[in-house]
Amino acid sequence: MSGVWHERTAQIGAWWHGLTSRERWLVGTLGVLIGGAVLVFGIIQPLQRARADALADIRTYETLTARVRAAGTLAPGAAAQLRPGPPQEAAEAAARDAGITVVLTPGADGLTAQVSDAPYQAVVNWIADVERTTPLRVRRIEMLRGGATGRVGATVEFTA
Repeated sequence: MSGVWHERTAQIGAWWHGLTSRERWLVGTLGVLIGGAVLVFGIIQPLQRARADALADIRTYETLTARVRAAGTLAPGAAAQLRPGPPQEAAEAAARDAGITVVLTPGADGLTAQVSDAPYQAVVNWIADVERTTPLRVRRIEMLRGGATGRVGATVEFTA
Protein backbone atom coordinates (compact mmCIF):
# COMPACT_ATOMS: atom_id res chain seq x y z
CA MET A 1 0.00 0.00 0.00
CA SER A 2 2.79 2.39 0.93
CA GLY A 3 4.64 1.62 -2.30
CA VAL A 4 1.57 2.39 -4.39
CA TRP A 5 1.10 5.68 -2.54
CA HIS A 6 4.72 6.74 -3.14
CA GLU A 7 4.47 5.72 -6.77
CA ARG A 8 1.31 7.79 -7.33
CA THR A 9 2.70 10.88 -5.57
CA ALA A 10 5.90 10.56 -7.62
CA GLN A 11 3.83 10.43 -10.82
CA ILE A 12 1.81 13.48 -9.79
CA GLY A 13 5.01 15.32 -8.81
CA ALA A 14 6.60 14.52 -12.16
CA TRP A 15 3.45 15.68 -13.97
CA TRP A 16 3.36 18.90 -11.93
CA HIS A 17 7.03 19.70 -12.63
CA GLY A 18 6.41 19.05 -16.31
CA LEU A 19 3.87 21.90 -16.44
CA THR A 20 4.81 25.43 -17.38
CA SER A 21 4.36 28.24 -14.88
CA ARG A 22 1.21 29.39 -16.66
CA GLU A 23 -0.28 25.87 -16.63
CA ARG A 24 0.48 25.54 -12.91
CA TRP A 25 -1.44 28.78 -12.25
CA LEU A 26 -4.39 27.53 -14.32
CA VAL A 27 -4.48 24.09 -12.64
CA GLY A 28 -4.09 25.70 -9.20
CA THR A 29 -6.89 28.17 -9.90
CA LEU A 30 -9.11 25.35 -11.16
CA GLY A 31 -8.36 23.37 -7.98
CA VAL A 32 -9.28 26.34 -5.79
CA LEU A 33 -12.52 26.88 -7.74
CA ILE A 34 -13.49 23.20 -7.48
CA GLY A 35 -12.63 23.20 -3.76
CA GLY A 36 -14.73 26.33 -3.25
CA ALA A 37 -17.68 24.81 -5.13
CA VAL A 38 -17.48 21.63 -3.03
CA LEU A 39 -17.33 23.73 0.13
CA VAL A 40 -20.32 25.89 -0.82
CA PHE A 41 -22.57 23.29 -2.46
CA GLY A 42 -21.50 20.23 -0.50
CA ILE A 43 -21.17 21.61 3.02
CA ILE A 44 -22.46 25.16 3.56
CA GLN A 45 -25.77 24.96 1.66
CA PRO A 46 -26.86 21.61 3.16
CA LEU A 47 -26.09 22.96 6.63
CA GLN A 48 -28.11 26.11 5.92
CA ARG A 49 -31.05 24.05 4.65
CA ALA A 50 -30.92 21.79 7.70
CA ARG A 51 -30.82 24.84 9.98
CA ALA A 52 -33.79 26.43 8.18
CA ASP A 53 -35.77 23.17 8.46
CA ALA A 54 -34.94 22.91 12.16
CA LEU A 55 -36.03 26.50 12.77
CA ALA A 56 -39.30 25.85 10.90
CA ASP A 57 -39.91 22.75 13.04
CA ILE A 58 -39.21 24.73 16.20
CA ARG A 59 -41.66 27.44 15.11
CA THR A 60 -44.29 24.80 14.36
CA TYR A 61 -43.89 23.13 17.75
CA GLU A 62 -43.88 26.47 19.56
CA THR A 63 -47.11 27.40 17.78
CA LEU A 64 -48.69 24.08 18.74
CA THR A 65 -47.51 24.47 22.33
CA ALA A 66 -49.00 27.97 22.47
CA ARG A 67 -52.31 26.68 21.11
CA VAL A 68 -52.40 23.87 23.66
CA ARG A 69 -51.65 26.29 26.49
CA ALA A 70 -54.26 28.74 25.21
CA ALA A 71 -56.85 25.98 25.15
CA GLY A 72 -56.39 25.50 28.88
CA THR A 73 -56.61 22.34 30.85
CA LEU A 74 -59.32 19.83 30.27
CA ALA A 75 -61.74 19.95 33.14
CA PRO A 76 -63.39 16.67 33.90
CA GLY A 77 -66.90 17.02 32.58
CA ALA A 78 -69.96 15.35 33.87
CA ALA A 79 -69.85 11.60 33.52
CA ALA A 80 -71.50 10.44 30.33
CA GLN A 81 -74.91 8.94 30.72
CA LEU A 82 -74.90 5.20 30.05
CA ARG A 83 -77.23 4.12 27.27
CA PRO A 84 -80.16 2.01 28.43
CA GLY A 85 -80.49 -1.63 27.50
CA PRO A 86 -77.99 -4.40 26.89
CA PRO A 87 -74.53 -3.41 25.65
CA GLN A 88 -75.17 -4.83 22.16
CA GLU A 89 -78.25 -2.63 21.68
CA ALA A 90 -76.39 0.38 23.09
CA ALA A 91 -73.50 -0.18 20.63
CA GLU A 92 -75.99 -0.49 17.74
CA ALA A 93 -77.69 2.75 18.83
CA ALA A 94 -74.30 4.49 18.99
CA ALA A 95 -73.56 3.24 15.45
CA ARG A 96 -76.87 4.62 14.18
CA ASP A 97 -76.08 7.97 15.84
CA ALA A 98 -72.63 7.97 14.16
CA GLY A 99 -74.21 7.16 10.79
CA ILE A 100 -72.39 3.89 10.21
CA THR A 101 -73.54 0.33 9.66
CA VAL A 102 -72.14 -2.19 12.12
CA VAL A 103 -72.55 -5.95 12.33
CA LEU A 104 -72.23 -7.00 15.98
CA THR A 105 -71.47 -10.59 16.92
CA PRO A 106 -71.69 -11.63 20.59
CA GLY A 107 -68.70 -13.58 21.86
CA ALA A 108 -67.69 -15.38 25.04
CA ASP A 109 -66.46 -12.25 26.82
CA GLY A 110 -67.90 -9.37 24.79
CA LEU A 111 -68.78 -8.31 21.26
CA THR A 112 -67.03 -8.23 17.91
CA ALA A 113 -68.05 -5.42 15.58
CA GLN A 114 -67.54 -5.40 11.81
CA VAL A 115 -67.61 -2.02 10.08
CA SER A 116 -67.28 -2.04 6.32
CA ASP A 117 -66.39 1.06 4.31
CA ALA A 118 -67.30 3.93 6.62
CA PRO A 119 -65.73 7.38 7.11
CA TYR A 120 -62.69 7.14 9.39
CA GLN A 121 -63.83 9.97 11.67
CA ALA A 122 -67.29 8.41 12.08
CA VAL A 123 -65.73 5.07 13.10
CA VAL A 124 -63.42 6.73 15.63
CA ASN A 125 -66.30 8.79 17.05
CA TRP A 126 -68.46 5.65 17.30
CA ILE A 127 -65.74 3.75 19.19
CA ALA A 128 -65.32 6.70 21.58
CA ASP A 129 -69.10 6.90 22.08
CA VAL A 130 -69.34 3.16 22.83
CA GLU A 131 -66.50 3.45 25.37
CA ARG A 132 -68.13 6.49 26.98
CA THR A 133 -71.77 5.36 27.09
CA THR A 134 -71.61 1.58 27.59
CA PRO A 135 -69.74 -0.79 29.88
CA LEU A 136 -67.91 -2.15 26.80
CA ARG A 137 -64.16 -1.52 26.46
CA VAL A 138 -62.05 -1.94 23.34
CA ARG A 139 -59.68 -4.88 23.47
CA ARG A 140 -58.43 -4.89 19.87
CA ILE A 141 -58.95 -2.83 16.73
CA GLU A 142 -57.97 -3.72 13.19
CA MET A 143 -58.52 -1.00 10.59
CA LEU A 144 -57.96 -1.34 6.88
CA ARG A 145 -58.19 1.27 4.14
CA GLY A 146 -61.54 1.44 2.44
CA GLY A 147 -62.41 1.83 -1.20
CA ALA A 148 -62.11 5.63 -1.22
CA THR A 149 -59.98 8.25 0.46
CA GLY A 150 -60.95 8.75 4.10
CA ARG A 151 -62.94 5.53 4.34
CA VAL A 152 -61.99 2.46 6.36
CA GLY A 153 -63.14 -1.00 7.24
CA ALA A 154 -62.70 -2.08 10.85
CA THR A 155 -62.98 -5.04 13.15
CA VAL A 156 -63.35 -4.02 16.79
CA GLU A 157 -63.35 -6.43 19.71
CA PHE A 158 -65.07 -5.16 22.86
CA THR A 159 -64.93 -6.74 26.30
CA ALA A 160 -67.76 -6.37 28.75
